[in-house]
Amino acid sequence: MCATRARPRVLLLTSGPLEGQEGADIQLAAVLAETVPDVDFLWFTRWPSRGLRPRVAGGRPVPVVSLDGLPHPWQRLQVAAAGTVLGHRADLVHAVLTIGAGYPLFSRLWPPLLRGRPVLHTVPGVRDPALLRRCRPLGRTVALSEATAGDLLRAGFGDVSVIPPPLRIDRWPRRPRSSNAVPVVLVTGHHDPAGGAQESLAAVAAAAAAGVRLRLVMALRPRSGQNPRALRAELCARAAEHGIPDVEVLGTVDDMRSLMDRADVLLYLPRRLGGKADIPLTVLEALATGRPAVLSDHPQFRALGDAVVRAPRDAPAEAGRQLCRLLQEPRRWNLLAERGRRAVEARFGVDRFTARYAALYRELLP
Repeated sequence: MCATRARPRVLLLTSGPLEGQEGADIQLAAVLAETVPDVDFLWFTRWPSRGLRPRVAGGRPVPVVSLDGLPHPWQRLQVAAAGTVLGHRADLVHAVLTIGAGYPLFSRLWPPLLRGRPVLHTVPGVRDPALLRRCRPLGRTVALSEATAGDLLRAGFGDVSVIPPPLRIDRWPRRPRSSNAVPVVLVTGHHDPAGGAQESLAAVAAAAAAGVRLRLVMALRPRSGQNPRALRAELCARAAEHGIPDVEVLGTVDDMRSLMDRADVLLYLPRRLGGKADIPLTVLEALATGRPAVLSDHPQFRALGDAVVRAPRDAPAEAGRQLCRLLQEPRRWNLLAERGRRAVEARFGVDRFTARYAALYRELLP
């Protein structure tokens, strides 16, 4: 990497501080800052810290006022303003940003302020594909899946690479199946309409109606502006209506590894991804741990091949049938557990991810 200083300076532009809510953009940016060698990163940190340890040991943290770590509009404005100033001090700006409602305007107004500074944009997900018609590329673009890369190319993003998301496999060892007397089905996602919660309840109800005993744990991270207590009460009431008596509804989970260890199957059935990562890291964590996953059949998930079970997005009963098979057929459970672990090791390791980005940095740095 060549630049005017011994180590090039790269600004990681995220929607908020790296100690904020654990979205895909935050997780991807943190892995970049931790693993790409021979680079001095500028990255946003939460202020006041409230005792939180910095997410990244090296580089230069830039404070952003954030009381709760959520990406509120005023926090995004801080990042955009600070990013404009810091972008002129960096050799490369690496934006790790989901394409959401505010992105079309940002993509038109912000790049001219950088006055030609090179920009790399990693797109963790697209909230609504219709937004792409009003977007402009920030620079060289990276998608997490071939499906999203195709959408970006059709929208006029002229140079798009595909680099799958990474998982620190050493932090997610494969674990034997839990010894639960009653199998635990773990549901992840958000409370958003069509975000998977209601679809998962219908699938679990279908499995329970077929005679499968199970316990349901729903780990649904709230978004800014949502009332977690009211949403939790509503889900418990819906579960009771579906005839599912044994249900636990969680919010943000601090120890996902322990939760994954006690699960038997992961269920993730959104009808719309709605800005979620093309391949959520929670899915990769489940597969690495050796937990089979039942997913809705989005094209972004096809990169997982036969390592997961997919069901049509509008057919929770089919997802329930697949769930029944996994819980009732130990040989099938073991086969999927083995395939999942192998897929993560082969396609989603950090070394490959880091090497691809290091090559892009060398190509884009002056």
